[in-house]
Amino acid sequence: MPALPLSRIRRVRRVVWAAVLWSATVAYPFVLVATVMKGTSGFVGVEVFVSAMLTVLVVALLQRHPLPGQGILLLAWTWALVQMPIGGIAALQIAITNIGVGYTAATRRHRVSVPVLAGTLAVQALSAAVFLTPNDFLLLIIVLAASVTWLAGNSIQVRRVNAEMMRVQATAQAVAAERLRIARELHDMVAHSIGIIAIQAGVGGRVIDTQPAEARNALDAIEATSRDVLSGLRRMLTALRKDDPGAAPLGPSPGLDDLDRLAESANDAGVRVDVHWKGERRPLPPDVDLSAYRIVQEAVTNVVRHAGTHACQVTIEYGAEEVSIEVEDDGRGGVIGTGYGIIGMRERVALLGGEFAAGPRPGGGFRVAARIPAPETAAVAVVVA
Repeated sequence: MPALPLSRIRRVRRVVWAAVLWSATVAYPFVLVATVMKGTSGFVGVEVFVSAMLTVLVVALLQRHPLPGQGILLLAWTWALVQMPIGGIAALQIAITNIGVGYTAATRRHRVSVPVLAGTLAVQALSAAVFLTPNDFLLLIIVLAASVTWLAGNSIQVRRVNAEMMRVQATAQAVAAERLRIARELHDMVAHSIGIIAIQAGVGGRVIDTQPAEARNALDAIEATSRDVLSGLRRMLTALRKDDPGAAPLGPSPGLDDLDRLAESANDAGVRVDVHWKGERRPLPPDVDLSAYRIVQEAVTNVVRHAGTHACQVTIEYGAEEVSIEVEDDGRGGVIGTGYGIIGMRERVALLGGEFAAGPRPGGGFRVAARIPAPETAAVAVVVA
C-alpha cells in the first residue's frame, strides 16, 4: 500500500484538529453546567479535569475564530453562573473570559478586539448585577480587570507589529544595500572595460590603413577586454541566480593580486601604470581586498578616460592596522567625469569604516587616496579560514 503524501497527511491532521475543536466547543457549555450542578460545592470529581481540558480547547479555538470562541466562553460561564450564582463562579467567569479578551487583543486588530472587549464587559457587568449583590467596587474591579487584560494583549500586538515593521525595514535596507553593491560592481566593471574598448577602437580606426600591425594589436586588446568583462558579467549574473539549483559556481572576485592584469589593460589603452608596493604584503579580508581593487580600477579608468596623460602611479601600502591606496597622475587634473565613479569609491571606503579623498594635486594632475582598516589579526583570520 503506497504511503500517503505529506501534504495529504497534513490536510487530514488539520481536518481532524478542527473537528476536535468544534466538537469540544459545542459540548463545552453542557459539560461545564453539568459539572457545576454535580454537587452543591461546585466542581467535584473527574468533571474538573474534563471541564479544564474543554476550556483549553475552546481557548485554542480563539487562535483562528476569536468571536465564536469568546462567545462560547461567555455563554458557558454565564450559564454556569445562572446555575450557581456565587462569587467563585463569577470570579472564574471574569478570569477565563478575560483570557479570551487578552488573546484577541494580542492577535487581532482593534476592529475585532475592541468589540470583543465591549461585549465581554457588558456580559460580565450584567451577570454581576443580576446574579450577585451589585456594588460600585465590584463593577470597578470588573472594568479594570477587562481593561488591563486588553491593554496587556494590545501591547503584545503593538510589539509584534513593530517587530514586523523593523524586520520589513531591515529587509528593505538589505535589498537596497545589495542593489547598491551590484550597481557599484557593474559600474566598476563595465565603465573600466568599455572605456578601454572605446580607446582601443579609436586607435585601431586611426592606424588601420597606415599601421595594420598596431590595428591588429588594438583588436586583440578589444577581444581580451571584451572576454574579461563578459566573464565578469557572467559571474555576477550567476551570483544573482545563486538560488537556482542549476546555477554555475561563482568565479573568484578580483583583488589586489590582479593589479598586474589591470596595469596591462591600461597599458594597452596607452596609459602606463606603475604599481608600487610598500610594507609586507599579506592576505586581506575579501571585502577589503575587492574594494581596494575596485578603487584602483576606477581611479585608473578615470586617468585613461579623462586625464589626458600617458602615465599614472599606484601605491599600495600595508600598515599594521590598515591598507592605504594612492593613485596619482600628472594630467589635466580635476576632470573626473560626471558619473558615479568617485561616489562609488567614497561609498566603498565609508562602508568599511575608512577614509577617502580625491581632488586635484597642487602641482597639477589628480590624486585619489583611500585608507581602509585591515588589522593584521584580520589577515591571520583569513589565512586560518
